[in-house]
Amino acid sequence: MPSPSTNHNQALNLQGQGLAVAVVQLVSKLKVDDNLQQAAIQIASAAKLGAKLIMLPESFAVFGDPQMVAYGAAAAAPNRGLRLWLAQQAQQHKVWIIGGTIPCQEGISDLTKVRSACFVYDDAGQEVARYDKIHMFDVDIEDSHGSYRESDTFEAGNQLIVVDTPVGKVGLTICYDLRFAEIHAQLVDRGAQIIVNGAAFTKTTGQAHWHTLLRARAIETQCYVLAASHGGQHDHRQTYGHSMIIDPWGTVLVELDEGPGLALAKVDLEHIQAIRQAFPLQLQRRL
Repeated sequence: MPSPSTNHNQALNLQGQGLAVAVVQLVSKLKVDDNLQQAAIQIASAAKLGAKLIMLPESFAVFGDPQMVAYGAAAAAPNRGLRLWLAQQAQQHKVWIIGGTIPCQEGISDLTKVRSACFVYDDAGQEVARYDKIHMFDVDIEDSHGSYRESDTFEAGNQLIVVDTPVGKVGLTICYDLRFAEIHAQLVDRGAQIIVNGAAFTKTTGQAHWHTLLRARAIETQCYVLAASHGGQHDHRQTYGHSMIIDPWGTVLVELDEGPGLALAKVDLEHIQAIRQAFPLQLQRRL
C-alpha cells in the first residue's frame, strides 16, 4: 500500500480557534479494494494532520450499480463488510468518521434494492448513527451518461438525523439532498451546528450549481458545511470534485479542485453563536 506521505493534494486552513475537521475527495472506480486503499490513505493523512472528524464522499467504496445489492446484503448487520472497515478505521486512527455512503439492506423489505446509508463512527470505532438518503437523483442531464435513475437501485430513507460529536452537532445529508433547503432548516431546528454532505456531483451539475448551493445552505442555516465529493473521471462517468469546508457566514475556508485528496479546516462553535446572535434568523422566521 502506498504511504500516506504520497498524498500531495491537500488544502489546509488551520487558522483560528476550534477543532480540525477534514473532507476526503476520491475518484472511486469499480474495484472496491482499490477504493478502500485510497480512502485509507486519505484518512491516515487527515488523522496525522490533527483532524478529529473525517468525512468521506458518497459511494466511496462501491461506485457501480451492479455491485450495490451484493454489498448491501453484506452490510445488512453491524460488524460486517464495509461497516466493519469503517469501524476499524475510526478505532485505528482514534477519529470520528462520517462514512460517506455505503449500500445497505438492513431494515428494508425490497431486497432487489438497497438504501444509500451514511454511518457515523466514534473514535472508539462504535457505530453511533445512520442516515439513509432521502432524495433520489432521478434526472436527465446533457452529459455522456445522459439519464440518472437512482430509484431503480435505491430505496429512499425518511428520517433526518443529527448526531452529537466532539466538534459539534452534525446534521447528515447526501448529495441530491443539497437541493432541498427545507430539510436543512429542519436539521437546524433539531440543533445542527454543522451540516455534512457526502456527494458525487456530476461535472455538468457541479459546474452549474455546486458552489452556489453549498454556500446558500451555509448562509441560510448559519452552520458550517462540510462537503466531501468525488472529483475526476470514473469508469462510467465524470464527477466535479471541489470538496470544501464553508463557515456559517458563507466563506469558503478551504477547497480542492479535482483528484484524490483532502481539505482540512477548523470548526469554531463560538463563531456560529456570534453569527446567530448578530443575525437571529431562526427567531425571525415567520412561516
